[in-house]
Amino acid sequence: MAKIIAFDEEARRGLERGMNQLADAVKVTLGPKGRNVVLEKKWGAPTITNDGVSIAKEIELEDAYEKIGAELVKEVAKKTDDVAGDGTTTATVLAQALVKEGLRNVAAGANPMALKRGIEKAVEAVSAQLLEQAKDVETKEQIASTASISAADTQIGELIAEAMDKVGKEGVITVEESQTFGLELELTEGMRFDKGYISPYFATDMERMEASLDDPYILIVNSKISSVKDLLPLLEKVMQSG
Repeated sequence: MAKIIAFDEEARRGLERGMNQLADAVKVTLGPKGRNVVLEKKWGAPTITNDGVSIAKEIELEDAYEKIGAELVKEVAKKTDDVAGDGTTTATVLAQALVKEGLRNVAAGANPMALKRGIEKAVEAVSAQLLEQAKDVETKEQIASTASISAADTQIGELIAEAMDKVGKEGVITVEESQTFGLELELTEGMRFDKGYISPYFATDMERMEASLDDPYILIVNSKISSVKDLLPLLEKVMQSG
């Protein structure tokens, strides 16, 4: 397939149009009073969401230059979601503003590379100020307030705060879709592995297919055990220790 090559203003404006189309669809969801966006699905019911990265992923443009511009903003939203888990709409709005002002300055004669270096210095200064002004979320009430804003639901926010309070900072929280109505919190003591027995003979209760062991020895390895011979020296020491 032949490549289309564009330079200068033609290329820049095409990228800008694509960025604006995506950003304009996403930025209406910004903030606690942000509006929802309805996403059409090829199959099934449409999706109603105010999550920036979810909206961005659904946008596909026909024009080649506009598509590239939209993909650049998608990458901004995706990276923000991967690193922070939130703030995708804010990142999209900032990206749109940076591109708009950057193109305006370039059109006025500014050096693009000098502009890039200036933006990088500004990012460092703003990031330092944000870290200085940031407040740690520590209490259960603060967590509930933050989670309620993020989920746009007070009940969900309080449940998340309760879950975090029970498992602690190092605990693992898994959110699953329920087949019933309402919200439910389930606490699993210890560790849980979503794997079955390698052999049914591990079960101590054959009727319920459960293995209940008191004070067992547990071996954790980070390599593949291909033969029982690999375990013999260890098993012998365990047997000797009683």
